[in-house]
Amino acid sequence: MNEKIPFNKWQPLSVTEIKQLFAQAPFAWGLAGGYAIEQFVGKPIREHGDTDIVVFRDNQIQVQRWLTDWQLYAADPPGTLRPWLTEEYLPFGIHDIWCHQTDADSWQMQMMLAEVEGDEWFSRRNSRVRGQRADLFTNYNDMPCIKVEVQLLFKARNMRSKDNLDFQASLPLMSKNARQWLFDQLSLSFPEGHIWQRNLIR
Repeated sequence: MNEKIPFNKWQPLSVTEIKQLFAQAPFAWGLAGGYAIEQFVGKPIREHGDTDIVVFRDNQIQVQRWLTDWQLYAADPPGTLRPWLTEEYLPFGIHDIWCHQTDADSWQMQMMLAEVEGDEWFSRRNSRVRGQRADLFTNYNDMPCIKVEVQLLFKARNMRSKDNLDFQASLPLMSKNARQWLFDQLSLSFPEGHIWQRNLIR
């Protein structure tokens, strides 16, 4: 792991800086986490500890080549960090990459690898949860983001207070199709039911 930077020392890039960093990138990407929710809602909701983006697993080498002035660390195994070696293809099971610019003394960005199979993406937690690869990302307020219903599905597992805040802020603005999709995927992921479902179908 990177022994110079503690896990909890973050100075995350702003949304504007993320957009500038990947503006001309030759691969698909999207803002994720709470910042993606705020782009959808159109206003700040809460404070954030880090900045997350999502890229497709089969684009990872392109991403690595793009970040030439960055130090990149794979969470391998989860809960630990090790250097991501040049041209190393990270397999299924390694899905988080922590990043900082070479001259920085804090973590600045976290990348997550989205699983893909042909023209589809799928959840690493449940491969039955999937969708069209071309539909995973969209633009909210002129910023590439993971779709809000997909982001909320990933947040539904932990149910932290910030996840509930993000859900409540998003719910009134979600389309009928987005609500239905999230309801259906929650049924796949939580056969016993999920507390959010009662608010999704009216």
